[in-house]
Amino acid sequence: MFARILEMTPKPDKRDDIAKVVKAEVLPILKMQAGFLEILPLIPELPNDRYLVISLWAERRYVEKYERETFLKIQDLMRPYLVVPIVARPYTVETSLCEHFVHALAV
Repeated sequence: MFARILEMTPKPDKRDDIAKVVKAEVLPILKMQAGFLEILPLIPELPNDRYLVISLWAERRYVEKYERETFLKIQDLMRPYLVVPIVARPYTVETSLCEHFVHALAV
C-alpha cells in the first residue's frame, strides 16, 4: 500500500470551503483513479494551521500515473482556496503494523 500526504494552507476567508470542494469536486475524481483506496482529510483545530489530506493507494504505480495525468487538475481546483500550492509527499505504508486496516480495505 502507498500513501500521499498533502499539506494545504487555506486562505483565511476560504478555510470553511476546503472540505466542501474536496467532497464535491476532488473526491469524485479520485474515485475514478485506478488503485485509489481512500482519503483521510485531517482538519486542523487551530485556525491558521495547514490541512493534511492522506490518500491511500494500492501501489506506487497508481500514484505515479495519477500525478502525471490528473494531479494538476486537482491543484487547479484548489488554487483559489489556498495561500500556496499544495505540497505532496509520498510514503510507503508499513502494513504489517496495521493488518486490520488493510483487511478492511480489501473487503
